[in-house]
Order: sequence, then structure tokens, then C-alpha cells
Amino acid sequence: MGRWRLTARVFFFFLFSAFIFVVFLLFAETMRDRTIEYFLNLNQLTGRDAAEIRWSHAVNSRHALTQALTGPSHMVEADVILRGGDPREPVMAHPPDTDSDITLREWLQEVKHHQKGMKLDFKSLEAVGPSLVLLEEVLPEPSFPVWINADILCGPGGKAQPLDPESFLSAVSALPAHTVLSLGWTTGWTPAADHPGYSWDMVHQMQDRCRPLTHAVTFPVRAALLGRSFSQLSWLLQQSDRYSLTVWTGQGDEFTLQDLLLYRNQLDHSRIYYDLPDSVRTELIVTPRDRS
Repeated sequence: MGRWRLTARVFFFFLFSAFIFVVFLLFAETMRDRTIEYFLNLNQLTGRDAAEIRWSHAVNSRHALTQALTGPSHMVEADVILRGGDPREPVMAHPPDTDSDITLREWLQEVKHHQKGMKLDFKSLEAVGPSLVLLEEVLPEPSFPVWINADILCGPGGKAQPLDPESFLSAVSALPAHTVLSLGWTTGWTPAADHPGYSWDMVHQMQDRCRPLTHAVTFPVRAALLGRSFSQLSWLLQQSDRYSLTVWTGQGDEFTLQDLLLYRNQLDHSRIYYDLPDSVRTELIVTPRDRS
């Protein structure tokens, strides 16, 4: 009898362990960035290379949205603010603009009928709450990639006030597990100035904020600041397989292909997106991996 009890205990122990393992795998699957898989399944990519993903930037008008939805871009990015006058509702505009010819509701209703991903960029906390309500109402179970972006920490040269990280992360914590949180630093760049890049303190602060999260996280990083930031940003990526980078550039910024190749040659191609002009993005794809 004693031996039977021991055998039963061992059996149930392994059964329980298997159950926990399966639950862990399912949970890990839900919080993984599925952006590349989505477009691969549509046969729109040749492999797991995030550089192949094309972006439409600042799609804040009806005309720009029509162009983006009928063009070759995979991801459609737009800015969300609260309208400056009545009715106070979320519209697609970038400060200092205070109004737009298209509301967030209309924008979402258009995008959901196309096989595109979306990235919503928030510049103020007041627009976040009502926008997330609309997102849940119009897109209760989106099948395509949904990214939610905000700058939540001060970065190199940043003069704009970042969104309060605790308030923003609290607001987005209830989003579906497959939503990608795009969490960045406020930055600045001036020609001929000395730019130190992203510091160890900056990446440590970001990791402290992101460690408790369960969503996939991408860090938008400014291309002109990458040259002196490789050690810091590669360390940040190593902290979780939920993390990725999204390289972007401001108008008038200066950077070299070599700065980008340093990252591309040494890091997983599936973990670095490039929201850059197509000419730069294409050159990255065709450049041999071992060039530096």
C-alpha cells in the first residue's frame, strides 16, 4: 500500500508539473510579439527579418490614410490627441495641431477592414483613456498587430515632458496580451552637437519599468543616437525575449549606415524594426551581414 501511495504521488506530481509547463507555454505565446508572424502568414515577408516591414508615418488625415491603406506599407502609424474644441474626442493629429479631418473612431473603422498593422502614438495622458475605450469598442478582438506608443522617460537631449510612466502603464495594462507596447524616451538632436546616446541610467530605468509587464515591448530609438549606444541597448534586449527595438529618424537627423549595421550584424534580425525611409531600409536588407 505504501509503495502504491508513493507511486500515485509521483504520478500526480509529474501531471501537475506538466500542467504548469503547458500553462507557461500558453502564457508565453500570448505575450510574444506576433507582428512578423502575422505578415509571414499573409506571405508578405520572405523571412523573419523585421527590416522587411514597411511603415507609413504620421497618417493623421483622411488623404494620408487612404494612401497608406492602398499602398505597400505593413504598419500604419498615427498620432492621437483630444480635439481642442467640442466635441472633446480623440482625433488624429500631432501637436501643435489641435484638430483633424478624421476622428480616432473613423480611423479605426477604416483600418480594421485592411490587412495592416497599426501603431497609435500618444502625446498626452488625457487622450489615452477615451482612446482605449474606443479601441475596445471598435476592435474588441483585432487579428492584426496593434502597437501603443508613448515616451515615458527622459532621453538624450529630450526637452519634451514624457508621459507619467505609472499612469500610462496602468492605463494600458488591461489591453489584450498580444498588444505591443512601444515605450520610449523623449530625445533631441542638433546638427554638429555632441550627442552622448542612450546612457546606462536610461536603459536601467526603462528595464525597471518594463520588468513587471506581461506585454511584448518595443523600444523606439533614434537612429542618430545609436552610434554610442550599442552596449546599452544590446544589454536592454538581453533582459527579456519580449523586447525589441524600433529604429526611427527625425526630419533633418544625420546618421550613417555603419551605425545601423553594427546592430544588424550582431543582433537578431527579428528584434529590430526600422521605421526609416525605404531607401535606407532596403540598403540594410541587401548589405552583407558581416559588413561593419
